[in-house]
Amino acid sequence: MMQTASLSLRIRGRLLVDALDWQVRPGECWCVIGRNGAGKSTLLRTLAGLREPDSGCVRVGGRELAAWPLLELARQRAYLPQARNDAFGYCAIETVLAARHPYQDMRYWDAEQDHQRAYAALRALDVEALAQRDIRTLSGGERQRVAIAAALAQDTPLLLLDEPANALDLAHQVGVMELMANLCRRDNKSIVIVSHDLNLAHRASTHALLLMGDGRWIAGEVADAMKPPVLSACLGYPIETVQHGGRTIFIPAQRSHHD
Repeated sequence: MMQTASLSLRIRGRLLVDALDWQVRPGECWCVIGRNGAGKSTLLRTLAGLREPDSGCVRVGGRELAAWPLLELARQRAYLPQARNDAFGYCAIETVLAARHPYQDMRYWDAEQDHQRAYAALRALDVEALAQRDIRTLSGGERQRVAIAAALAQDTPLLLLDEPANALDLAHQVGVMELMANLCRRDNKSIVIVSHDLNLAHRASTHALLLMGDGRWIAGEVADAMKPPVLSACLGYPIETVQHGGRTIFIPAQRSHHD
C-alpha cells in the first residue's frame, strides 16, 4: 500500500530519520514510537504529502506522492493531525461530511451515500448522538472522536493517525485502538498510528516502527521491535514487561534496578 525509499528527514539541520526503507502492506497496523522530538509527527506529515522529504521518496500504490492528483490521493489516504483548531460553528455531522469531498466530483449537495458513510463513522466512534451539536461545544475527547470519524468517513485504504487516543477517556482509548485493529483485520486497511502508550500500541498493532531520534530506526513485527531493551534505548528510560492474562504489559522500571 505504501512504502518509503531512502527517506531522510531533517529539522533545522538535525537528522531525525536517515535512509528509511519501509513498507506498510494491506492488513497491517503500524505504531510509530519515539521520544518527544524524534520525528514521529514530521514523518506522518511527510507520509501524508504535507511535507517534502529531505531526500528519498514516499510511494502510495507504487506511485510517488507528487504523481498523484490531489483528489485521487485523498481517496487513497486519510490523515489525522495531532492538533486541530475548530474555529467555525459547524455541527459534528457537517464536519464529518466534509471528509466526503473527494467523492463528490462536481456535485454541490451531499449524496445519500455520503450521509450514510458519515453517520456510520459517527456511530463507530460513539458520537452519533452528537451529530447536530456545534463542534465548538463538545469536550476535547468528543471533538477527537468526531475528527477520527471524519478520517473513517473519507473511506481510504490507508489511514495515518497522529495520537488518535489523545484526550480520550480509558474506555474510548481502548475502543478506538480496537476499532483500528478490526479495520485492518476485517477490511484489510493499512494503518499507521503515532502513540505514546506502549500498551495500547502493542494491543492494536501488528508492527512497530521505532524512531531513535538521531536518524536510526528499527522496524518489524511487534514481537521483535517492542522488546524491553529496544524500547528502553528508543525512549531513554528503562522499560520492563510483565505477563498477565496472556497479555504483555509494559511498565517503566525503577532506574535503581538498572544502575
